[in-house]
Amino acid sequence: MNDTSPPPRMGIAGHPPSLLRSARALLARDLRLLWRRRGDALQPALFALIVVVLFALALGNEPKLQAQVAAGVLWVAALLAGLLALDTLFRGDAEDGSLEQWMLAPVPLAWLVAVRTFMHWATTAWPLLLATPFLAELLHLPHAQLPVLMTGLALGTPLLSLIGAVVAALTVGMRRSGILVGLLALPLYVPVLVFGAGSVAASAQGLDAVGPMLLLAAGLVVAMVLAPLTAAAAIRIAVN
Repeated sequence: MNDTSPPPRMGIAGHPPSLLRSARALLARDLRLLWRRRGDALQPALFALIVVVLFALALGNEPKLQAQVAAGVLWVAALLAGLLALDTLFRGDAEDGSLEQWMLAPVPLAWLVAVRTFMHWATTAWPLLLATPFLAELLHLPHAQLPVLMTGLALGTPLLSLIGAVVAALTVGMRRSGILVGLLALPLYVPVLVFGAGSVAASAQGLDAVGPMLLLAAGLVVAMVLAPLTAAAAIRIAVN
C-alpha cells in the first residue's frame, strides 16, 4: 500500500525541524549578541547590586532593621532588574525583522518565545541568584531564612520573566513604550512579590512557608504553559 502522507517540513540543510536545534540556534545567537553588548548586559545585575547597597547604607548600622527588610529588598532588586531589561525583550527583533522570521520558522512561535524568555531570566535573575547569599549577608539576613529566600527567588523570578514576556509582546508594536511596559507589568508583579517576601516573613515568625511556595510553584507551572502562547499571539497581532 502506498504511503500518501505529506513529507515532513524540512529545516536548514535538509534536516527535519527540531525544537532542540532551534533553541540551540536562538540561544547561540543571543549569546553572541550579548557578548557584543556585554556592557549593557551587566546593567540589570549592577542595578540590583546598587539597590541593595543603597538600602544597606540608608538603614545605617542597624543589623536588626536590615534583617527585617532584607528579603523585601532582595525581591525588589530582582523585580527591578528584570523590569529594566523588559522593554528590549522583543524590540530588537521587531526592528531588524527577526520576528517575521520567527513566524515563518518551522517550529512553534511560542517555543521561540519561551527560549527568549529563558534567556531574559538567565541574564537578569540568574546572576542575582548567585549573588543572593553575599547580598543577604550584607543585609544581615538570618542564615535560617536564606534557603526560603533562595527557593522563593528560584520559583518567582522565572514567573516574573514569563509575565514580563506577555507584557513586552503586547507593547512590541509601540514606540517609546518603556514607561507603559512598567505600568502594565508592575501590578502583575505584585502578587509574586507578596508571596515571595511573605514566605520569608512567615519563616522568620516560625510559621510554615510551604503555602506561599506552593502558590509560587503553581503560578510558575501555569505561566510556563500559558505565557508563551499568549505572548506568541500578541506578537502575531503586533506584526500583522
